[in-house]
Amino acid sequence: MNATMTLSTLTALTGLDVFDYLDQEVSVPVVDGLQAQGDLIVIPYSLVAGIVTSTAWTRTENVPLSGVELLRSAAGGNPHSLVAEQGGCTWSTPVNDPRSLALGILDTWVTAYLIHPEHGATGIAPGRYVIGRQREQGIGRSSEWTQLVAD
Repeated sequence: MNATMTLSTLTALTGLDVFDYLDQEVSVPVVDGLQAQGDLIVIPYSLVAGIVTSTAWTRTENVPLSGVELLRSAAGGNPHSLVAEQGGCTWSTPVNDPRSLALGILDTWVTAYLIHPEHGATGIAPGRYVIGRQREQGIGRSSEWTQLVAD
């Protein structure tokens, strides 16, 4: 994959579609820190290393250019897919997370991408990350509450 990836190039390479209303010629940003896409959050592993860990039942797979579906959003049913050059990154799941938010651990040596039909794409710089669900907290009439973000 090239250094400056447009949404149209990425969708053509992967075969994954995004909605027509998105600007297909926009450059996909590549971030090496905390980022979110809808109901997913990408966290550098160093920030949660003492919380999220691999276990004896964790399995690791190579992430193909055609993608690995990480999560299908609750509200619209659209998938969040992780894609990368073949052999460029791995996805490990399930993992131990006492918060019950982590979906898995991403190890990438190339730029990996999250693609979602409604949100387009975001790039993840080489490194180790935990990808998980986002949780929101609010205050109701009688108490505080938390729930998973649904996009």
